[in-house]
Amino acid sequence: MIKINKSITASFDVDPQCGFTFICPDELPIHEGDQIADELNAQAQFTCYRLVSKDCHPTSAPWIANTPQEVMTPVEGEHPNLDIKWPAHCVIGTKGNELIPGLPDEASYDLVIEKGTDPLKHPYGACFHDLAEKESTGAIEWLQNKKIKTIIVGGLATDYCVKTTVLQLCRAGFKVIINLAACRGVAPETTQKACQELTAAGAELITNNNELELL
Repeated sequence: MIKINKSITASFDVDPQCGFTFICPDELPIHEGDQIADELNAQAQFTCYRLVSKDCHPTSAPWIANTPQEVMTPVEGEHPNLDIKWPAHCVIGTKGNELIPGLPDEASYDLVIEKGTDPLKHPYGACFHDLAEKESTGAIEWLQNKKIKTIIVGGLATDYCVKTTVLQLCRAGFKVIINLAACRGVAPETTQKACQELTAAGAELITNNNELELL
């Protein structure tokens, strides 16, 4: 069991959006991506603040793949804050941009972080707008200002946005706990590799919220 001091602990829901589920099959659907709400809600009971991040993408951008064959191919041209192409997903004003069923309304969260609004930037982590991690979203500073020491993380996807967010939080000096039951990954191989990388960075992995206990 991991003892949790609620007064210095926050929960972080990373990109739990319909665009990453089969609710929106033409976007970036992840197997069982719509089934993590209960665990996200449960882990929040151990914390004094709850954050959520969202991809809030424009309708057109150089990173959007026009054909299935273009997905995960390099973005052409000089775009330092873009790496590979993805299907259009989580576009502002669409169903894909909404939080998955079972989560609170956005207004109920203590902090909502919107990322990916710039067509020339496609960040994965929730703490920076750019791949070079120079332009802060304000998440780290907000958590520091609230005197948070421990962060319990879940969301989509384990091997991309969750991984990058956790690494950013670890580098910022937070103790990070990843609730695997509150996450889903794109592929088993990359998810396993991500978990190994996160453990090496100092994050602690738990199977579900039953491994947590309030002090």
